[in-house]
Amino acid sequence: MSIHLLPAHVQAAEDLVAEAAAHGGLAPLDIEAFWHDDDEAHRDIWAADCPQMPLGVRMSAECVFAELDEAEDWHRHYHDGAYKQALCRRYNDRAEPIVGRRLLDESAPPDPSHIWPQPKQLYDIFEAKNIWNNESYWLMQVVDTPRDLEALLERVEKRLDSLRDFLLPSEWHSEKKRLQELGIPSPIYRAQRGPVTFATSIFGVENLIYLLIDQPDLAQRFSCVLRDAILARARILDEERGWDAGASARGWYWLDDNCYLLNNEMYEVFARPILEAVFATYSPEPGDRRGQHSDSDMAHQLPSLAKLGLNEVNLGPNISVAEIRQALPRAAIHGQLAPFTFSRNEEVNLVAECIRDAEMARTQRGVIFSTAGSINNGSRLTGLRLIMAAIQRHGQY
Repeated sequence: MSIHLLPAHVQAAEDLVAEAAAHGGLAPLDIEAFWHDDDEAHRDIWAADCPQMPLGVRMSAECVFAELDEAEDWHRHYHDGAYKQALCRRYNDRAEPIVGRRLLDESAPPDPSHIWPQPKQLYDIFEAKNIWNNESYWLMQVVDTPRDLEALLERVEKRLDSLRDFLLPSEWHSEKKRLQELGIPSPIYRAQRGPVTFATSIFGVENLIYLLIDQPDLAQRFSCVLRDAILARARILDEERGWDAGASARGWYWLDDNCYLLNNEMYEVFARPILEAVFATYSPEPGDRRGQHSDSDMAHQLPSLAKLGLNEVNLGPNISVAEIRQALPRAAIHGQLAPFTFSRNEEVNLVAECIRDAEMARTQRGVIFSTAGSINNGSRLTGLRLIMAAIQRHGQY
């Protein structure tokens, strides 16, 4: 059974699932009323007159294969825009009568002549390779010993001295004027694989933990160089757009699943200073976005995230809305539906988790019902309709 579910949640869920089964698998739902109330709920998720728990699930282009009974072809899905567009259009044709909206982006792939040359990524600065393997991209480990890490950091520090030349591809400057005249803004940098996840990719999980224990000075240097590289890359891309620090877009979002691997003391030493520095530059005001995704069992990091003033989170499914709210009283919580509850089409748990989170959200607001992690292939439109019906029946404020 899913975490924090009460017998009453399960019984109410069983009743709704039985009603759906009696109607050909479609849960009873006033679609027009649901979307009207959902639109109102999203206007201000904290408002006293917010009508219901807002829905954050808008599905994912990864869901097309199971829904359309298509053989999975992930490489083509990621690299063939016309193929993906056609699948999304077919998916939306199916979604409209079930949930009342076309959910996926079915716009045509962009004109190649309207795409900026790709600046190098943070992992390029640290000499990592992003390799396609087993139906996805994987960031490959670069070094394996403290001595090799020290040498890598020395090379990165030298690279930072002339980072603009390293980051920008050779055709950047020849394309810059043309693309600016077309009104196409150059890319900026406001989200990043989090410090722990990035560091474990570069150096290895056990290696990072042992480094923090055995060689804290080198671990701190690693943290400082990573911080400096992130800030330098963001600054250069802002300057290429013609922005200075006072005019740049505010907000930053981290994706740090592996933060759970460090205890809180280690996190405070290695990761928190990086987040503090980046937020100080790009999220200096209380209303600026300070977001983090970590779909792991990382509740022990909540005290640090609270000190950092996070105001938007998507955390692991084994952490309850109540636990997050206690640590982060003014953070928008995107959760806490377990992703595999959805992708395995566990209908009773799907509804019960929705009812559970609605009850926790009712007194304090600020919860947008979403998966506590990715929306994976196997998540069904009939399951989304069940969630919508559960909100309409049990998620009213």
